Amino acid sequence: MATLDISELEQVEKFRHLQSTLRDRWKTIELFDNGEADILIVPSLSIDQGELRKIEGCEHYEERLLFSLIRLRNPRTRLIYVTSIPLHPSIIDYYLQLLPGIPFSHARNRLLLLSTYDSSLKPLSQKILERPRLLERIRQALRLDKSFMICYNSSTYEGELSVKLGVPLYAAAPDLQIWGTKSGSRQIFKESEVPHPDGSEKVWHHSDLAEAASDLWERHQPRLRKLVVKLNEGISGEGNALLDLKPIENVALSESTHAQRVAVISDRFSTMRFQAKQENWESFSAKIPELGAIVEAFVDGEIKRSPSVQGRITPGGEVEILSTHDQILGGPDGQIYLGCRFPADESYRLQLQQLGLQVGRKLAEKGALERFGVDFINVDRGNGEWDIQAIEINLRKGGTTHPFMTLKLLTNGRYDLSTGLFYSQQGRPKYYVATDNLQKDRYRGLLPNDLMDIIAHHRLHFDSGTETGTVFHLMGCLSQFGKLGLTSIGDSPQQAQDIYNKVVKVLDEETRSSENQVNSAFSDYSFPVVWDEL
Repeated sequence: MATLDISELEQVEKFRHLQSTLRDRWKTIELFDNGEADILIVPSLSIDQGELRKIEGCEHYEERLLFSLIRLRNPRTRLIYVTSIPLHPSIIDYYLQLLPGIPFSHARNRLLLLSTYDSSLKPLSQKILERPRLLERIRQALRLDKSFMICYNSSTYEGELSVKLGVPLYAAAPDLQIWGTKSGSRQIFKESEVPHPDGSEKVWHHSDLAEAASDLWERHQPRLRKLVVKLNEGISGEGNALLDLKPIENVALSESTHAQRVAVISDRFSTMRFQAKQENWESFSAKIPELGAIVEAFVDGEIKRSPSVQGRITPGGEVEILSTHDQILGGPDGQIYLGCRFPADESYRLQLQQLGLQVGRKLAEKGALERFGVDFINVDRGNGEWDIQAIEINLRKGGTTHPFMTLKLLTNGRYDLSTGLFYSQQGRPKYYVATDNLQKDRYRGLLPNDLMDIIAHHRLHFDSGTETGTVFHLMGCLSQFGKLGLTSIGDSPQQAQDIYNKVVKVLDEETRSSENQVNSAFSDYSFPVVWDEL
């Protein structure tokens, strides 16, 4: 077991001391309308950069925490938002215009936008640490006794940044991130007595992976038909691969030895279906010594859903359930996160809440803090009964964080544990459909200003009067990748879906007509502002 030197121990001690001050600031942080706070947003995706690059447009995912700008509706809140590359002014204006009852100029004066002007393949927090002048500018802009830092996920970079700034990090400490890995999740599920698929512990070599897969196969033959191999620190399902056992089922049924089954499994790894684009066994296996891997039994069933529950652990150690969702998945085998619907189906959402509490309490025992999410696989057993299996824990702000926080901050409403519904201040239950992955080639070339024109012309924006409509995000992805995020909010599940469908229809129609506009413009020898379709 590795030991820490004196300087590292001192840094850990300073970090924990800073975090302990959150207990005193907690009530102030939670006073949405009157609490006074300086909030530092560092949306650094401090995860394996190779895995991150599997997500198209990931360089713009620092925008996913821009919902935090809605906190400026509190006139006593100041906010610093740091990014790798500068944000388009129209994107900032868009979020500030969402604030009801707050003059635009008042909110803008309480917002400081900073950038490293560095688009390299490094986590943002590392880039900030490499720029002492930027670090000092951030420190001088904060009232340290009223400040806290929010991040996408916590790593050693965020820990060091917290200590150097003297600002507590409102997230699980870096040394606790193990509980958000695939193997760590399995241990928490076991300790909290939450049902989960049979599987292996973490391994570091493909030969050990073959051994673990064979052991799992032997425990469940002949019923087990597929295995899921997961990189221990994969994200959004991009680090998963599916191994089909059917072509080698004769080996399981024959009198083969364990060593023969291990050899057959090892040979089959190259035939796995990889969920990430352009992934293969050679590139996948090369990451196992670095990230580790596990293997799990594939949860089979004709009718399956993938819900999740989100919660948080307060600085006082209390566990709160925040939301439930039904996730929308895609990819070759339906394992890649595309979006979500809120709330999860009423037939199991209260069960999810209870399981989430069990996981949250165990995480709290370990010392974890702030947000956590648990993903499940549910199989319909008929008569309204569902077999619920937990598959992983996320100790970060995932794809369900920004849509729910957008709803909460815009409406200042409340989540009701007894029903699993969210109610606005007017007492109306609210529903939404959200995605990070509305992506089509025809959308490429649309600039943020073009999107604003479309939103305004077709009245697609969120209406603070009716508290329905669409809030857009990931607008920086649009021009290069044809990719956009959105949260469509309604007073019923169907209304939310209808609002979402309208946005897609309008964008399709606008980009379908743009080619004609370009051709017409050139035939007239004039150059109006048009939407280029590449």
